[in-house]
Amino acid sequence: MKKILITNDDGVYSKGLKLLYESVKELGDAKIVAPETPKSSTGLGITLHKPLRLYPMEINGLNIFATNGTPSDIIYLALKEIFDKIDLVVSGVNIGDNTSVQVILSSGTVGAAAQAAIVGIPSIAFSADVKEEMEITREDYYRYINIINKTISKYVLDNGFPKGVHLLNVNYPSIINSSTKVKIAKPANIKFTQKISTNKDPAGRKYYWLYGSTVRPKNDTDVYAVHVEKAIAITPIYLGLFPYRLNKDTLLKLNDLTNLITKEIRS
Repeated sequence: MKKILITNDDGVYSKGLKLLYESVKELGDAKIVAPETPKSSTGLGITLHKPLRLYPMEINGLNIFATNGTPSDIIYLALKEIFDKIDLVVSGVNIGDNTSVQVILSSGTVGAAAQAAIVGIPSIAFSADVKEEMEITREDYYRYINIINKTISKYVLDNGFPKGVHLLNVNYPSIINSSTKVKIAKPANIKFTQKISTNKDPAGRKYYWLYGSTVRPKNDTDVYAVHVEKAIAITPIYLGLFPYRLNKDTLLKLNDLTNLITKEIRS
């Protein structure tokens, strides 16, 4: 029986977590391990400065292991205490989409999937473009996401990933119906123009609040697919960091840099 780890960054009480469990529970031995409190925007962060706890809970009829750690911590906790191996990690369904490089790199939802991919476990991150948790429970919306989660997860369990793909980042639009398109979409570089507001607390001390305003997306990106076309965006992600292919011109320019460094060292 395939062993499936279900996690998220919204915490153990998230309705998206329950939805994801319902999607994959029939595909194998599926177990939930999630943060005891929301851990959004923790990215690939792991906990090195304090002890980690792992304890069982029952929430809305689901058996869940809760932890004080991050979504990325969960991959290692699950391998240590719950599974001897993991065949698939599914993360989400996140409340709010995770589109663009800017958001993907900070996302705890994608972070858990990426951490699993680093240790060789096929993984999928699922997110929905909704602002409030209750939006995900709309009957038709819930049903469509349930079906699609299951379809993608079963495909990956049966077929794995093609060469050069380490994980999938799946983003759902705010509305899904029988006419909704499904697209393979590259990530936009940015989704927000980052801003910072300066204010004072009641004691007169200055504090700062980070926020962002959305930028107009390019039409061949995940942001455009989800927010403008209202399509389901599937983004394959490669974690090698080093460019998958370097053309001749790029190599020549990089060699110029290595030659320059060598010259400086020897001078």
